[in-house]
Amino acid sequence: MSSIVRVISDLHLSHLNMAIKRGFKTSEQHDQHIIDQWNSVVKKRDVTWILGDITMEKSSPYYLLDRLNGIKNVVLGNNDRPKDVTKPLNHVNKVCSSYRRGKTMFTHIPIHPCELDRFPINVHGHLHEKHILDDRYVNVSCEVIDYTPVEINSYL
Repeated sequence: MSSIVRVISDLHLSHLNMAIKRGFKTSEQHDQHIIDQWNSVVKKRDVTWILGDITMEKSSPYYLLDRLNGIKNVVLGNNDRPKDVTKPLNHVNKVCSSYRRGKTMFTHIPIHPCELDRFPINVHGHLHEKHILDDRYVNVSCEVIDYTPVEINSYL
């Protein structure tokens, strides 16, 4: 059985203000919803790319990544602090600044339009519920994809 590759962005684990903005009463309720949604589709051998902002500038919630099924890889986001770069490696397979698969570039922050000559599709997060009105950009922030990692095959 082959593995499925998925993607999601902007988990913001254990961030109360983000949880409230997203309609949850507590950060624990928010985190549990993400874990439940994730584990409803991701199996043991599946690979999921987290496109940044695992937390909001703190490393203490990284242990929650252990509750998520599958193999986890991370593209760092603007709220993933440089001083914490090695800490997620205790809970994930890989940490990098971007991920390229075929002609698709996976990043946290959307790439500049001039880069779309080299990478005609940019799968990204960072914008949360906002969208770039250009079909070459695909926003996979939690809010947009119902907090559930989505398969990347359609973006390749």
